[in-house]
Order: sequence, then C-alpha cells, then structure tokens
Amino acid sequence: MSLLYIAAGIYHFINPAFYLKIMPNYIPSSLMMIYLSGAIEIILGIALLIKKFQKTAAWLIILMLIVFIPVHIKMIQDTWFSLNIKFITAILRLPLQFVLIYWTYKTCNLRIPKLLKS
Repeated sequence: MSLLYIAAGIYHFINPAFYLKIMPNYIPSSLMMIYLSGAIEIILGIALLIKKFQKTAAWLIILMLIVFIPVHIKMIQDTWFSLNIKFITAILRLPLQFVLIYWTYKTCNLRIPKLLKS
C-alpha cells in the first residue's frame, strides 16, 4: 500500500498535466495543489512504513481520499456525454476511492474512536 501512494505522489511531479485536466475549477492555484497533494501522498506513503506513524498516516490517507471524491465526481461530469473509455474510467475511479478507504482501514487495523460511535 505504501508503494502505491509513493508512486502516485511521484506521478504528480512527473505528469502534472494529467491532474490539471481533472482539477475542479473552484480549486485555486491548481498546479501548486497538484504538487502539494503529490508531496502529501509521498510523505504519507513513507509514514505508513514507520510503525510509530502508521495509524496516523492511515487516518490521513483516508481523509485525503475523502477530500479527493469531488475530483472524481467532476471527472464523471466532464466525460458524461462522451461515453468513452474516459467516462468508464471515471465511473470506476469513484468506487475505487471507497475500496482504498476500506483497504487502508483494514490493513492498518484502524478502529473508529469511541467518541464517534453512537
């Protein structure tokens, strides 16, 4: 899992144009945000490898994945009328966010704090 986030973060620096295409218009300083999110993915990927930081990194990854959901919704909206491979990819990427959240939660043995349970 760690390598997935490190590689994804590095890709933000290698091919920022890919991310610029899917960045919602309402997010300011798009290029800077792409680099920032890439750096965060790299840092969190590395933090997953360090036992002391693993649970915190996992919770932050889950938060990051939730924050990225609007980007995936925008991708679906932008490709809606094309009904081509980009649209299909966009449709598959949204539920993938939830799969990644679940994978992170289970792999890192996270538990919802008692404060949040009803």
